[in-house]
Amino acid sequence: MKILITGAAGFIGFHLAKRLLARGDDVIGLDNLNPYYDVRLKHARLAQLETQPNFQFVKLDLANRAGLTKLFATSHIQRVVNLAAQAGVRYSLENPYAYIDSNIVGFMNLLENCRHHHVEHLVFASSSSVYGLNTQMPFSVHHNVDHPISLYAATKKANELMAHTYAHLYQLPTTGLRFFTVYGPWGRPDMALFKFTKAILADLPIEVYNYGKMQRDFTYIDDIVEGVVRVLDHLPTPNPNWSGNSPDPCSSPAPYRLYNIGNNNPVELMQFIETLEQTLGKTAQKQLLPLQAGDVPATYANVEDLQQDVGFKPSTPVEVGIGRFVEWYKSYYGGDKIA
Repeated sequence: MKILITGAAGFIGFHLAKRLLARGDDVIGLDNLNPYYDVRLKHARLAQLETQPNFQFVKLDLANRAGLTKLFATSHIQRVVNLAAQAGVRYSLENPYAYIDSNIVGFMNLLENCRHHHVEHLVFASSSSVYGLNTQMPFSVHHNVDHPISLYAATKKANELMAHTYAHLYQLPTTGLRFFTVYGPWGRPDMALFKFTKAILADLPIEVYNYGKMQRDFTYIDDIVEGVVRVLDHLPTPNPNWSGNSPDPCSSPAPYRLYNIGNNNPVELMQFIETLEQTLGKTAQKQLLPLQAGDVPATYANVEDLQQDVGFKPSTPVEVGIGRFVEWYKSYYGGDKIA
């Protein structure tokens, strides 16, 4: 198949592109290479992808309506995985307009092109952050998610609603994936594992929010990619049992589905840090801080729907995932590169 991956120079996009290229798909990788974090890391990921003859890179912003329309008109794209977004809960407090431009305007442009060019399946990244003030654990896609507590989360919820509208109006098959705290080699420098590793190796203190009383459903990158590939190959169909009297939030009489992709095994933040300390052979200096605005104390994914529909359930233990990340980090930054 010919597959468009937006955000292909990003953490998840890079790993997904490698996987699809390895199985023989033609991949168009789109990215605007914005400087939200070190662009050199994005270029290094792209350098690996560009060695493959069935990979084409396009530098483009999703908010560029004319440029995106031209790409679709000339590329015969069959399926799309949208991973491009302005990421980060905390940064949304500083620069809210970046989230509207990328996550709302950009996604709108993508929906319109998928509609007009008869894309077979649009898979898009949502986020565990949409659960917001929900406290019933584990988080289920059958729960309502109407109380986001960051603009980032609100844009991801909006993406789910926009996608459903297009599935309903135009029968565009769409699937949204709520990712839970993704980590692993080539990960994002703004994420906890990367920041902790960098600080500990440099003998600097790490910032531990909510005084360490946090739980996260840390999900290893290979599990995320496996889930995305299986969902991409599994086109959503209308739910014949859906009822407007008792509406199921994750399905529809339209070809639309939502899934969680999480490790379904929340880990205490202090346990996560201890595992990292053991892997590095160094003890962290911890600066205990209150819970930050827009953040939640715990995440925990129910993945029964994912398991039932595509036969997959993430399972990589954090001890294994952290070990692989540290091995990559030391290898990548062991030379003249600066983290």
